[in-house]
Amino acid sequence: MSTESPGIFGLLRRRRFLPFFVVQFGGAFNDNLYRNALLVLLVSGAVAADRVNLWVNLAAGLFILPFFLFSPLAGQLADRCDKAWLMRWVKGAEVLIMAAAAIALWHHAWGWLLALLFAMGAHSAFFGPLKYAILPQHLAPTELVPGNALVGMGTFVAILAGTMGGTLLAGGVDPELRVGIGVVLVALLGWWASAAVPPAPSQAPALRIDWNPLRQFAVLYRLAAERRTVLTAVLGISWFWALGASYLTQIPNFAVAVLGGAPPLIALLLSAFVVGIGTGSLLCARLGGTHRELWPVTLGALGLGLFGIDLALAAGAVGAPPVGWGWALTRILGDIVLLGTSGGLYVIPLYVRMQRAPIVRRLALQDRKSTRLNSSHRLLS
Repeated sequence: MSTESPGIFGLLRRRRFLPFFVVQFGGAFNDNLYRNALLVLLVSGAVAADRVNLWVNLAAGLFILPFFLFSPLAGQLADRCDKAWLMRWVKGAEVLIMAAAAIALWHHAWGWLLALLFAMGAHSAFFGPLKYAILPQHLAPTELVPGNALVGMGTFVAILAGTMGGTLLAGGVDPELRVGIGVVLVALLGWWASAAVPPAPSQAPALRIDWNPLRQFAVLYRLAAERRTVLTAVLGISWFWALGASYLTQIPNFAVAVLGGAPPLIALLLSAFVVGIGTGSLLCARLGGTHRELWPVTLGALGLGLFGIDLALAAGAVGAPPVGWGWALTRILGDIVLLGTSGGLYVIPLYVRMQRAPIVRRLALQDRKSTRLNSSHRLLS
């Protein structure tokens, strides 16, 4: 691997980065195409009006729950197996999940669609450790900031495309058929791209898997606590994704219930948020460096607080729905864009800090505790 950095967009010409970039882009796109299509169908009359909030929040919870259940196991598998090989299996599972979702959409099986949303959350939970643990194996240290910035930008551009696609397809003609075909095709593209990802050898081939998630969470916490910078990065990233998921989940209902909008307005608000995050991610690559990548975090945290407060004030000042184009909607859009930009500035440096800070390296895997430590450090670094 060359130690000379090819530049932020030059990485897209490298086989050690481009196929992986396509895989993670397709995964983020499909997650949001499916999830937002389902949310729009729910808020557009698929369920009774008095049950919409219940179903929307249930959908959000079912997508997030697998991250709590399966992330420790996913981290162990990422250490024990070749990451490129495991990535191909994860993307193969995505193809099967999306094929089942297409059938459930055709039959309007809303309960099954929520169960498959849980399955997609599990798919993303297993892909998450691979997504960030593979970068230090394929990129030079000087490439980690631009590599993470590209991944961050690509992820949120994929979220933008997926949210817009899911929202517009769900609000168009024959939404079940078009959404079903779309999610299957994107899953197949991701599986095809995963075949070109270069090998990323196992970090702990003799690892014994611990299936107890609570015990593994305790191990992860102890590992992170040994390095304060890693612990604060983990907590910061977790807080960011909780906040971001809340915004992305509630925007469709906010656009319909508060602003009186239709699917095009939902797509516009979601796009504003995601464009902002992509912009913030690119700014990190320009502003950050090997020894100063953390300073944008403070700026991002300040922006998340200030623009979040202003968004609440702007929403409280709108008149009766439907809200037409004017100062109120412009202010809301501006707040959402700046919230996203602040989020990008905040989270990308934290990922880089985790990847640059080794936690614990055990050379001898002689007892169960030492194997757990080795399994967990790659998830956090």
